[in-house]
Amino acid sequence: MDKNDYLDEVHLRILRVTEDLRAIQRELNCAAMEAPGNPELMEALSEVPELESLQVLKSALDQMRHFLWFYLQVMTNESEFGEKLRETIRQKPSNDVRLKPPNPLNDRIRNAAEALMLQYLSDGKIRKPN
Repeated sequence: MDKNDYLDEVHLRILRVTEDLRAIQRELNCAAMEAPGNPELMEALSEVPELESLQVLKSALDQMRHFLWFYLQVMTNESEFGEKLRETIRQKPSNDVRLKPPNPLNDRIRNAAEALMLQYLSDGKIRKPN
């Protein structure tokens, strides 16, 4: 698959997901507005499967938000800090790391985002204001 085809496909998927999220938000908003006057709807919305599916969605969105923050920091930061991030990502793992069981993706993203934030905050404390 050509690089441009791949990027076009990702762009289209982002547009579809964004539109789906907006539709979900509209539907949940309508249900929330209607539920206080409709006891059956209120009961249906507060059942365990409904609440679990909302919790799964919330978790996935939180994970994506963390990932997108990290991704945008790496891809748009032209400073020395951004270059260090990209270089760290490109490095091959040592033999010790290969022997460890792989971490789930969300743990790796969360740890990377936390490390980046700590690095950014610690760099900011050392610098003097202009």
